[in-house]
Amino acid sequence: MDTRLKYQDIIKSVLQNHADYQEYVKTLLTNYASDDVSDNDVEVQLILDTERNHYQWMNVGWQGFNRIYRCVMHFDIKDGKIWLQQNLTDRNPAEELVMMGVPREDIVLGLQAPYKRQYTDYGVA
Repeated sequence: MDTRLKYQDIIKSVLQNHADYQEYVKTLLTNYASDDVSDNDVEVQLILDTERNHYQWMNVGWQGFNRIYRCVMHFDIKDGKIWLQQNLTDRNPAEELVMMGVPREDIVLGLQAPYKRQYTDYGVA
């Protein structure tokens, strides 16, 4: 195989992985947020920015006199990896991503301090 074809295959593989990762994250957030309780005062929002690769599940609104503006879960896809930036649930989205086929080294627990990431079962950056 000549070099040009080899590089084309590498690029195709990288792009396919990226597209797969976007779908995995969108699927997880959509499933999780569908279990959240939305009412007239607090809205459940999914922010799925596939151009800049930011994905969030938000609660926005009011409970009485209290403003609710909470990022329940937040993912980014950067440098070919899925970064879990926030998780205010008792669920384990990193393990669910592994079950979907994402290699552990491609998942970074951004919500952990950088020096602690080496002690997790996931990528460090």
